[in-house]
Amino acid sequence: MAPNVVRAATLSLIWLATFAATLKAEEEAPTLKATILGSGYVEPLPDKYGASILVEAGSETLLFDVGRGTTIRLNQIPVGFDVVDKVFLTHLHSDHVVGLPDLYLTGWVLGRRDTPLHLWGPTGTAHMARHLVDAFDFDITIRRDKHTRYAAAGATIDATNFTEGVVYEANGVIVTAFTVDHGPVQPAFGFRVDYAGRSLAISGDTRPSDNLIAHTRDVDVLFHEAFAPEAYSAAHPDVPYLVIKAIESVHTTPTQAGEIFAAVNPRLAVFYHIDPGEAFAAELRRDAGKAFRGALEVGEDLMSVSIGDEIKVQRRATVR
Repeated sequence: MAPNVVRAATLSLIWLATFAATLKAEEEAPTLKATILGSGYVEPLPDKYGASILVEAGSETLLFDVGRGTTIRLNQIPVGFDVVDKVFLTHLHSDHVVGLPDLYLTGWVLGRRDTPLHLWGPTGTAHMARHLVDAFDFDITIRRDKHTRYAAAGATIDATNFTEGVVYEANGVIVTAFTVDHGPVQPAFGFRVDYAGRSLAISGDTRPSDNLIAHTRDVDVLFHEAFAPEAYSAAHPDVPYLVIKAIESVHTTPTQAGEIFAAVNPRLAVFYHIDPGEAFAAELRRDAGKAFRGALEVGEDLMSVSIGDEIKVQRRATVR
C-alpha cells in the first residue's frame, strides 16, 4: 500500500477515535436538566398547565410544585411515574398543589410506585398530606386490599415540613430552600439545586426578594415567575383594576425581574409561571431587557434546559 494511503488511513482512524472519545466524554459529563412541565398561571388552558418543573441530576429525579396537569405532562416525556417520588412545594396556593392527588395516585396505580411519595413543603404540608390520604381512603382501600392489591407503601405520603436551609442531599445533589416574599402568603420559598458544579434556581411566587438574590447569585439558570400587568389587563378587561394591582403587589413585574436577573447574573434567565400569549411574552422580553442584557427565554410547557459546559434549550414542537 502506498505511504500516502497508509498515512491517510491512519489519520482517519485517529480522527474517528478522537471523535468517539469526545462523544463519550460528552455523554458521561454530569448534566443538570430541568423540564418545565407547566408554565402557566391559574387559568385552565390546554397549552399552559399549572406551575411545575422537573429536575434531573445524575440518579436523582426531583419535582418542584405540582400544578394542574403535571401528571399529563410527565406522561409526555420519558420519565416513569415510579421514578418521580420526591416532590418539593414552594407554597400551598392551590395552583401549585392541585395536581398532587393525581401524581400521588396515578403514580401508584400506573407507575406501580411501591414506595411512599416523599413530599417536602412549608408549614401545613404534612397536614395537607394526611387529609389527602384520608380523602381518597375509599379508592386506596379498594386498590390496595380488595382488587388489584397494589403495594401498600405506594399509597402513602411521607411529608416533611421544612424551614430555610438544605432540605435534601443525596448522590451529589443538594436542594436548598430559601424564603421569598409572596406578601401575606407565608411561608413561601424558592429553591436552589446544586449538582456537579452546576446550579439552577426556582423562584416560586414572589415579589422582588433580596433573599432570593442572595441565595441564587451566579447560578447557571434562574427560573423566575412574572406578572405582566399591561398584557393581563388587556387580555382580561373584566377584571377590576384594583384586583390587577393586588395581584401585581405579590408578584414580580417584568421590569423588576430584569433587575433581579441583572443582580443574580445567571448564564440563562427563564420566565416560567406566566400568563400565555404573545402579548405577555413581548412585555416580558421588552421590560426585562431594560436592565438585563444576558440570555433570556420565555418558558413554555415541555421546554427543557440542559446545563453543562453549554446550556441547551429545547422546545417541544407542539404542546397539547
